[in-house]
Amino acid sequence: MWKKRSLFSIQTQSSDSDSKILFRPTSATITSSKSLPKLEFRDDWTSMAVSLSTNAVKLYSPVTGQYFRECKGHTSTINEISFLGASAPHVFYSCSSDGTIRAWDTRSFQQVSCLSAGPSQEIFSFSFGGLGDNLLAAGCKSQVLFWDWRTNKQAACLEESHTEDVTQVHFVPDHQNKLVSASVDGLMCIFDTSGDINDDDDLESVINVGTSIGKLGFLGESNQKLWCLTHIETLSVWDWKDARIEANFEDARSLASDSWTLDNVDYFVDCHYLGEDDRLWVIGGTNAGTLGYFPVSYKGKRAFGSPHAVLHGGHTGIVRSVLPMSSMGRGPIQSPSIFGWTGGEDGRLCCWLSDDSFHPNHSWISTSLVTKSPKIRKKSRFQPY
Repeated sequence: MWKKRSLFSIQTQSSDSDSKILFRPTSATITSSKSLPKLEFRDDWTSMAVSLSTNAVKLYSPVTGQYFRECKGHTSTINEISFLGASAPHVFYSCSSDGTIRAWDTRSFQQVSCLSAGPSQEIFSFSFGGLGDNLLAAGCKSQVLFWDWRTNKQAACLEESHTEDVTQVHFVPDHQNKLVSASVDGLMCIFDTSGDINDDDDLESVINVGTSIGKLGFLGESNQKLWCLTHIETLSVWDWKDARIEANFEDARSLASDSWTLDNVDYFVDCHYLGEDDRLWVIGGTNAGTLGYFPVSYKGKRAFGSPHAVLHGGHTGIVRSVLPMSSMGRGPIQSPSIFGWTGGEDGRLCCWLSDDSFHPNHSWISTSLVTKSPKIRKKSRFQPY
């Protein structure tokens, strides 16, 4: 029998006055016409930005669930949100298929700047970095664009490295002059952005994943490795410095499905890496809204373990975003029992709570999580690949 914990469910409404917080057990049914595909926190946990299918961004408190206000301006799907950080703590950015990257002030809830990639363009991802921490890189169709975000002037355009939509751009943590781009064309490209940026001189290496790339992130000592999730639900781990593959899970969805007792894993939402313990998890979900945190062994014997935690009963549809708050001890002191938040296509924004046994020195995959996975019962499953 699966145990359930309580959660907050926030119902998105069409006007500011209608927004409210409803406290319900996990079996509650709360509906909305607006999906919630992207979530992002401010570093000090005082604000959480949530993008809606209405092309607006709403701001909440991630600790109390209090609704603040809405930021409007985009005219198409919002693909990514990011808070700028210590250099401008009250500013967050959002990119959209309307071809713009917009900056918003969380005090006035107004747009303070707008970068445009041009007519008929779409921006799928962006990242801040560079040696002077002044560059903003963006994936725009088959191009990688660069601006100086302090002056809003375009610095470079790379248009020869990819042939299809660039879905991800990330400056490498601890290597801020290095940029990794990934595309529907199946390629990941590593660039050096320390000088004048161009395709000929600054493309250091190319990694061929072989299929359309959806997400990537970094792991390992000095972030010298990266994980890659594809649009056909495969997972691979690479050493980006040497352009060498370390692990390839072409049957990732089948491996995850075989390691728990619920329905088949239908898709992967994200990966999370805990540097203190050098541990990687892939987060798989079902079409009914249940999520599992599956530990990934990518050294030596390559395998998925049974889920360390299962988030069950909050969503009724596909989940698009997962943000743990208590990972690596960075959770808010005011509410150490909050595990994190999830947003889905069912229009629900769910806050997941751990139990009273939570200790701030424990990792966020400890036994105090929402639901503990039972012992594995192996059974025959459909093989997706």
